[in-house]
Amino acid sequence: MSDPKMKAALDSVLRQTTGRHGGAPGVVAMVTDQERNIYEGAAGVREQGKQTPMDLDTVFAIFSTTKAITSVCALQLLEEGLLRLDDPVGKYLPEIDKLHVLEGFGADGQARLRPPKRRITVSDLLLQTSGLCYDFFSAEDKKYRELKDIPSIITCTRESIQTVLQHDPGEAWTYGVNTDWLGLVVEKLRGQRLGEVMHERVFQPLGMVDTAFSVSDDMVARRATIHSRAADGQLVPVPELALPAKPVMDMGGHGLYGTVRDYMKFIRMVLNDGAGEYGRVLKPETAHLLAKDGYADTSIPIGLWETSDPSLANSGEFMPGVDKGWSHAFMINREQAPTGRSPGSMAWTGLANSYLWIDKARGVGGYWATQILPYYDCASYPGFYEFEATTYNNLN
Repeated sequence: MSDPKMKAALDSVLRQTTGRHGGAPGVVAMVTDQERNIYEGAAGVREQGKQTPMDLDTVFAIFSTTKAITSVCALQLLEEGLLRLDDPVGKYLPEIDKLHVLEGFGADGQARLRPPKRRITVSDLLLQTSGLCYDFFSAEDKKYRELKDIPSIITCTRESIQTVLQHDPGEAWTYGVNTDWLGLVVEKLRGQRLGEVMHERVFQPLGMVDTAFSVSDDMVARRATIHSRAADGQLVPVPELALPAKPVMDMGGHGLYGTVRDYMKFIRMVLNDGAGEYGRVLKPETAHLLAKDGYADTSIPIGLWETSDPSLANSGEFMPGVDKGWSHAFMINREQAPTGRSPGSMAWTGLANSYLWIDKARGVGGYWATQILPYYDCASYPGFYEFEATTYNNLN
């Protein structure tokens, strides 16, 4: 484990985040090097108003930190020669070719649509350039979904990702249901549900025993409750707000539940160029794609968003002023982050305010987990920022 000075400093960050007025109800956070966790901490409670403490075995809805695991499953197909980055997705899922570009709404309120200039490719899904968005980051997508009665992605159904393109493929970084479609490509080529593929090809080689789309009774019993922060800053537990315990579709973009301790094993695999504790998950040259900036030759802006549903997300940007890119799985900071994170590091996040980073140059990575909506919470995000900065301040 960590040296006592680092442990005391990081424990203090967790206590301050959960102990101050309006702070997060509970948090679990960990840091790993290439071999083991060098810090593990938990503070607060699983649900505000109840006594069950947050602990290292607490299960979280990890939302979009699911995406990197789905990307790894797709990259495994790539290295086996079963999939190419420039393959049209419609080759495997013809229904995606029926999605059109939204050009606005007419005076009659109906959507004005046109076919895209080219087909969506596997690379578009990995790099988030297909034009697909989330309804809470696009007022237009939200309006279209309401018009066509398309269910929310929280329902975990195929119908929930049959939406419109905000632009032609390849024109912009637009964050949305890309990785859910990618999960369906994996299912098509493997002939299994995505959760089964992950279990066999990622979780078992890494020793991840507490991560799944379909949660067991034991996992449900250890689950942290999602809280909603009202306009006045008060937090209210919303126990009924949860992804389906047995989803119709394994959503590659947001559907996993898991523990932080499990996710640290995935982070270590990335730090070790694809090698896991019980077997290799990716070849080193394929694992390199997890950190390779797919936007290096463009001026496309990455990592900022406008909310269209303040109950689910605040508007924001990661590390404003820091030049950022995107790989086949993560956001990349092209210059050193204010926290001390090295240039070329990987990072991403989940809707209920979980955050991760992976710094291969320093051989370190971390994960910070809370369960709060809306996203980019006023207590959890600054807590994560301080957690990461304190880690770097205490690294030998």
